[in-house]
Amino acid sequence: MKQYKVGVIGGTGMVGQRFVTLMEHHPWFQLTAIAASPRSAGKTYEEAVAGRWAMKTPIPEEAKSLVVLDAEADVEKIADMVDFVFCAVDMKKEEIRALEERYAKAECPVVSNNSAHRWTDDVPMVVPELNPEHLEVISAQRQRLGTKRGFIAVKSNCSIQSYAPALHPLLKFGIEKALVCTYQAISGAGKTFERWPEMVDNLIPYIGGEEEKSEQEPLKVWGKVENGKIVKAEGPAITAQCLRVPVSDGHTAAVFVSFVNKPSEAEIKEIWASFRGRAQELDLPSAPKQFLHYFEEPDRPQAKLDRDLEGGMAISLGRLRPDTQYDYKFVGLSHNTLRGAAGGAVLLAELLCAEGYIESK
Repeated sequence: MKQYKVGVIGGTGMVGQRFVTLMEHHPWFQLTAIAASPRSAGKTYEEAVAGRWAMKTPIPEEAKSLVVLDAEADVEKIADMVDFVFCAVDMKKEEIRALEERYAKAECPVVSNNSAHRWTDDVPMVVPELNPEHLEVISAQRQRLGTKRGFIAVKSNCSIQSYAPALHPLLKFGIEKALVCTYQAISGAGKTFERWPEMVDNLIPYIGGEEEKSEQEPLKVWGKVENGKIVKAEGPAITAQCLRVPVSDGHTAAVFVSFVNKPSEAEIKEIWASFRGRAQELDLPSAPKQFLHYFEEPDRPQAKLDRDLEGGMAISLGRLRPDTQYDYKFVGLSHNTLRGAAGGAVLLAELLCAEGYIESK
């Protein structure tokens, strides 16, 4: 496979740090540039993250001596240095939209972890196993932006990874409605227990904007490309409640679902076990060999035990059983900073490279 030079925009934050760690030893991607805010620009990466390195592994050697660039002032310079960038900046949404378009118009593809462009109708929001066909909208986006190489692709919200992948292969039975309660780790807020001691022995029943994302984003993932735009699916209807819980990593979902044509429990488990997506077909480096894992034990999945399954890129499922008001209920778990954030974006970038949307210069 070709080698690609990669930049990380917003490389000093928690998701940016995760991107940096995932580039270490990646078979296709070589970390070439890191950019952040003006206060970090000009420092080595090691200096810029001193005292706030949040990963459990050390700073990769290849990153330590890279001089941090200015994410806004050095757009053209970065675009010349790399084949594409990951974006994980902490800015206002309108500022993120403008910045990502600047990179795209500088002929630098952007694979974004940010939510700012998730509802731009010609920007694909892709979970590689679920909707790889949405990448075809990139040609229409390039036409709008006036670019040849540049475009923006985004990954979805971290919380929907814990339930949308489980529902996806069951859509053929006609899902009428789903109720989802998510129990979300503090790393989803970019925090550790050291930085957020208030979360120890605590639960917060509100995460700003999360319930709307949880209810609506699966409908874009399940939508169709029509006339150069992604038209979201009309259903199924999803209602969500999202809580912040005292867990370091791993988003858990309690899911209740009703069908037009109710499958058996055995059918559901067999469909989950055999489900493979485009990421598995292409054998992408970050793809789990088995995407959906079902646990028969009544006390699984657990965040501490199961979040790192297949490098944190698999989805763990359990407790499938009949419900008194819906047809079935079950529990899902995903690693929110791996599958849900940086890892999901790396897998998307691998898909874009494998399908020819990103070329090495």
